[in-house]
Amino acid sequence: MKALNPIVIAGQEVLPIIEGGKGVAVSNGQSSGAWASAHGIGTFSGVNADSFDANGKPIPQIYHGKTRRERYEELLRYAIDGGITQARIAHETRGGRGLLNMNILWEMAGAERVMRGVLEKCPGMIHGVTCGAGMPYKLAELATEYNVHYYPIISSGRAFRALWKRAYSKHQELLGGVVYEDPWLAGGHNGLSNSEDPRKREDPYPRVAALRQVMNEVGLTRTPIIMAGGVWWLSEWEHWLDNPEIGPIAFQFGTRPLLTTESPIPMPWKKRLLDLKPGDVHLHRFSPTGFYSSAVHNTFLDELEHRSERQIAFSQEPLGAHDTALSVGARKRDVYVTPGDKKRAEAWVAQGFTEAMKTPDSTLIYVTPAKAEDIRADQIACMGCLSACQFSNWSQNEEGTTGRKADPRSFCIQKTLQNIVHDGSIENELMFAGHNAYRFGQDPWYSNGFVPTVKQLVERIASGW
Repeated sequence: MKALNPIVIAGQEVLPIIEGGKGVAVSNGQSSGAWASAHGIGTFSGVNADSFDANGKPIPQIYHGKTRRERYEELLRYAIDGGITQARIAHETRGGRGLLNMNILWEMAGAERVMRGVLEKCPGMIHGVTCGAGMPYKLAELATEYNVHYYPIISSGRAFRALWKRAYSKHQELLGGVVYEDPWLAGGHNGLSNSEDPRKREDPYPRVAALRQVMNEVGLTRTPIIMAGGVWWLSEWEHWLDNPEIGPIAFQFGTRPLLTTESPIPMPWKKRLLDLKPGDVHLHRFSPTGFYSSAVHNTFLDELEHRSERQIAFSQEPLGAHDTALSVGARKRDVYVTPGDKKRAEAWVAQGFTEAMKTPDSTLIYVTPAKAEDIRADQIACMGCLSACQFSNWSQNEEGTTGRKADPRSFCIQKTLQNIVHDGSIENELMFAGHNAYRFGQDPWYSNGFVPTVKQLVERIASGW
């Protein structure tokens, strides 16, 4: 493999190896600080990160507010306190080496307030902010206010062009790099557009070359592109190095840092990664954000899939083929479905899925009474962790609602992500991972259950493997 030369990012020479930010306590100060200490760029999550009590134990994020708005304010306080805590840990851990970024999601609750709250308390500790999950137009303005670099996460040259024209051209001096995240292979939330087929993955090379062309057109010839999603061995990407079509390039790793000694995820999660097989990571659209996302197929995803399969369309009045009455709800009010769908509903009821829940799309899903109770309880307990949530119909706007019916086909994402990282219930919670996670089990480096330190992993990646 060609020598992996250092690259200048944000005015500093570092290895072109970046830790991808993973939310809700998964990319923390310890792991990101260790990554920076190895002369790369470490990234801690600013998405509801952990803060600690006097004994060093994570403070449970419990909500006492009676209204969603009150719980939303509590959540933002947790998020800011956690971000500050992890930034300080990372800063101390990196020992003056490498760079340190904070990752936020533009569609998370109060993204602007969290970013401001953390950066105000951590001057000189954070070198940049990465941000995706939406179109973060204000990212450049906010970064400039605090004199840190910014790194938008996009999945097409078209998306970057829109961001550049509307906002980034006014703040180009602090654009540290542009993260191209493969929308078919990256873990977590993915940037698939409505025009792209989730079943037909496109080669990232021409898409990144097109992004570089857009960047060259506006004078960003020396601004690096950061390739994220699907990267495992750099030897497989050798043709991207010193390539004028690609230009300055760095590589981001989100899944591989999960399996390190510094990674805070529980041991059952780490062991599960070693057992994954090709196809075990699924691209799905159950997230309450409305985005596609990639996660390990387990009991949690299986239940969501079956929940949506037990679904039929209805109308409030007889209409066309929907001419057959079906009684639903505690008051047994009639809605109208097709004759075939009525038979399907009766079969589901006979199997124990007796609760019919209405969706925003004029359909009914059938679940057990226990699952219906869980869904309603989670919707009522919503703490507003997203700017807009399909599951609960929360929105951080003045009205506090999306204006649509809450969608029982989704789930409370804050609850499940907090559970999996703190309780280790890996089968019954959402387990984000990139689609190459099965390679843990195929890579001989991890044989016999070997778990490297972050330093060992960075050195291994830099060697090409």
